[in-house]
Parts: sequence; structure tokens; C-alpha cells
Amino acid sequence: MDEMTSKERYETVLRGGRPDILPRIPILMQFAAEYIGSNYGAFASDHRVLVEANFRCAEDFGMDQLSCISDPYRETAGFGAPIRFHKNGVPECLKPPLAESDDLSVLTVPDPEIAERMRDRVDAVRLYKEKDAGLHSILGWVEGPGALAADLRGLQDFYMDLLEEPGWCADLMDLCLETGIRFAGAQIDAGADTIGIGDAMCSQISAEIYHELIQPRQKLLVEAIHEKGSRVRLHICGQTRHLWPGISALGIDILDCDSMVDMAEARLALGQKVVLAGKLNPVSEVLRSSPEAIRKGVDRCYKEAGPPFMICAGCEVPSGTPVDNLKALCGAVSVS
Repeated sequence: MDEMTSKERYETVLRGGRPDILPRIPILMQFAAEYIGSNYGAFASDHRVLVEANFRCAEDFGMDQLSCISDPYRETAGFGAPIRFHKNGVPECLKPPLAESDDLSVLTVPDPEIAERMRDRVDAVRLYKEKDAGLHSILGWVEGPGALAADLRGLQDFYMDLLEEPGWCADLMDLCLETGIRFAGAQIDAGADTIGIGDAMCSQISAEIYHELIQPRQKLLVEAIHEKGSRVRLHICGQTRHLWPGISALGIDILDCDSMVDMAEARLALGQKVVLAGKLNPVSEVLRSSPEAIRKGVDRCYKEAGPPFMICAGCEVPSGTPVDNLKALCGAVSVS
């Protein structure tokens, strides 16, 4: 089989075809920033640093996707939340807009071309599109309805609200859904072929709350992204087994699987159309592992999941990961 470009390899798997090797789509943030001699704060606040870092990693490690993910507070900042950037850590939301009030009238859905941090991500997509010449997949990113609502309210308060004020939570998540659709659309218009949806808080709620309040809004977001011609990659950290019935009905293209997920069970629950990606533990099986063990781990994950499959860790590849370990994670794996 002739060697494919990264974009061809990625699209072949999504279409149900046979690629030359498995696509490599790890999530890199602080690692990528430090790899080019920069830092997390610059990576999260300046799209030019983010793009340079991801390009260099794609070139040096053989990654097949260029990512715009940096932190969960792009949309939160668009709603007016103050964000503090840290040189060696995740940006910090100093005060959620709804921390002291449940008055939704204070929120105005932000324009992704005007809100500074949202526009910076859209600009990252534009710069990728300009520099890449169509060789790689370009991954935009939005917060899911649950995750953004939690960022706007404060995580612990929002968990309580889901139990005590579900109607209010539904209204808040409707605003979050509108924001996600607008933000995803702007990134697709700029050149993203895939939109990642981060909704990590969902793994900590019951299947009932997910089914009643969050899954229907995720589904509307997925449908809106598909209508714009983009693929969808869903990322929910943690154990998601209890959510699989709802996730299977979303119509997503790719599901990131965390380290505690049983890939064989996930395949049975989600079927043959969803690409499973994962699931090596980012710390114990990537950062603190060895190249040989990582290669064996990738083979094990692929054997458990079966096709269609793409290679990544269970979540972000950590800062300090040895270069040889990331090279092993992104090594060429033939399709069986």
C-alpha cells in the first residue's frame, strides 16, 4: 500500500476504509509548549505559540492531527470571566460568572470573532489552514454543554444544581449549547475538519441525569457540527460505561477512551461505526513507562478495541514525558 498523507490516513479510517497505518492523534498541550522552549501560559494565550508547538510535534513525532485544544476557559472568558495564565500550569478561572448569582440574564452569548480568547482559537485554525496545505487533520475544540455550564457556575455548585434545580440547569445549558454551535461553526468556517467536544464532568453524574439533561443537548451540538460538514470527536475523562447508551445515540465519529475504559466493552456498546481512540494511562503507561512497553500497550489497546481505531493516550500526554516515549506512542502500527 502506498504511503498516505496524515489527512488521507485519518479520513480513510473515518470512512471505514483501510489506512496504511493507524492514525496518531494524541493530545499535547504543556508538553508541546515546552518542546519548542515556550511555556503553558504562552501556549494558552497566543495562538501562534500553540500552532508552532503542534506543528513541530507533528513533524517530529509523526502525529496526524493538528489540535487547537489548550484549556477549558475559552468560552468562559467570552462570558466575561477573568482568567489568570500560569507559566507551568493550566489557566485559572478566577471567578465563574455565576458564582454568586443564578441570574442568567447577566449572560450574553459571546461572538467567537469578537471575544478575545475564542477568536484566538479561531485564529489558530486559520493559521493551521494557511501553513499546512491540507496535509493534516485540523482539530477545533469546544466545551460541551455540561462542561461549559460547570465552568460558568463553578463545578461543585453545578453538580448540586443538577439535583436541586434541573430546570434552571437546562436553561443554562441551552445558552451553552448556542455558544458551542456558534464557536464550532466559526472554527469550521476557518478550516477545522473535526471539532472536539470536551465534556469531562459527565463521567461524574448519573446515567439518568445525563440522559435527561445533557445528552439531548450534546446531540443537538453534534448534529449542528455535522450539518456544517465537520467530524466530531468526543472527550469525556474518566469511566463512561454508564453513559454509553446515550453516547451511542449521539452520532459522533470518534470517542476518546480514558485508561479505565474496557475497550472491548466499549466496542460492543458503541458498534463498528465509531472510531475508538485511547487508552494508555498518561502517567503510568506513557510518562513513566518505556518505549517497548508503550508499543506493546498500543498493540494491546488496538487488539481490544478492534477497528476502527486511532492511537492516543487516555488524556493529555503530560509535561516531562521522555521524547522516546512519545515517539513510541506515535510509532507506525500496521492495520491488522
